Amino acid sequence: MAAAMAVSRSLRKLLIRRVMAPTPQGLSLSLCPMSSIAQDEASTAAPREAPDHNYESLRVTAAQKHVLHVQLNRPEKRNAMNRAFWREMVECFNKIARDPDCRAVVISGAGKMFSAGIDLMDMASEILQPHGDDVARISWYLRNLISRYQETFNVIEKCPKPVIAAVHGACIGAGVDLITACDVRYCAQDACFQVKEVDIGLAADVGTLQRLPKVIGNQSLVNELAFTSRKMMADEALSSGLVSRVFPDKVGMLDAAFTLAAEISTKSPVAVQSTKINLVYSRNHSVAEGLNYAATWNMSMLQTQDIVKCVQAAVEKQELKDVTFSKL
Repeated sequence: MAAAMAVSRSLRKLLIRRVMAPTPQGLSLSLCPMSSIAQDEASTAAPREAPDHNYESLRVTAAQKHVLHVQLNRPEKRNAMNRAFWREMVECFNKIARDPDCRAVVISGAGKMFSAGIDLMDMASEILQPHGDDVARISWYLRNLISRYQETFNVIEKCPKPVIAAVHGACIGAGVDLITACDVRYCAQDACFQVKEVDIGLAADVGTLQRLPKVIGNQSLVNELAFTSRKMMADEALSSGLVSRVFPDKVGMLDAAFTLAAEISTKSPVAVQSTKINLVYSRNHSVAEGLNYAATWNMSMLQTQDIVKCVQAAVEKQELKDVTFSKL
């Protein structure tokens, strides 16, 4: 072990000297467009059922190496979120968070739309007929119930793997709660978004009112959408920052989402997952707190062998796809 560490330190020093030396003509460490290799992988990969992911409301497939595809899978019910969904999403993303082979996730809806939101027919008894002998006990029951529902989308944000939402058709109510917990959002031209809760007599309580203002950075627009439940179409979603790209149709959107996921999956998992964790932390804290957190985080993460491998690949003009990173 001591010998291996000595070799590692020597290699680090050698690479640092090479990187700090004048850059040879033609060598660039700058960011490049998505590699054609990642695009080829995304377009040629044949999905297969992911092991240990068997659900009633979801379908999870291994879209390609290191990338999982989570589909809301109740197309006959417009992907309305029933009781099984609220439970299974937590189970699914907790497994993904622990899966050392997964480095990125794409989430989409099967059928004609992303999601119609909460399945009122299935959920009515839980919400409208709560258990308890008096107001205090009924209130405790409802608070616990709401907290469980909130965790359904919190797990997406807590999952250290980047999650890309790919939205087509309608994304209503709890569908907006879901996508605002994701890291990247793409949509098709036919997509529309609706904070629907006021139309059914309640305030959104599982994430939209907390995350949407931070996502789009326009409190006035958030208020307008939440107070009126009006539809936001794809072009407005793009201009407001809710989504980062719009595509002509679902097929093109999914191709782009998998291409992005493939590109992310070629990077160091230590780097990518550390980046997500720090981005989420910094969003909810001051700049000073975020910097302090990053310093504490990186005092251990800077010791990863992934840095050595990345620098060596850059020096040798090697694709990161061809670098083998240890599982995380």
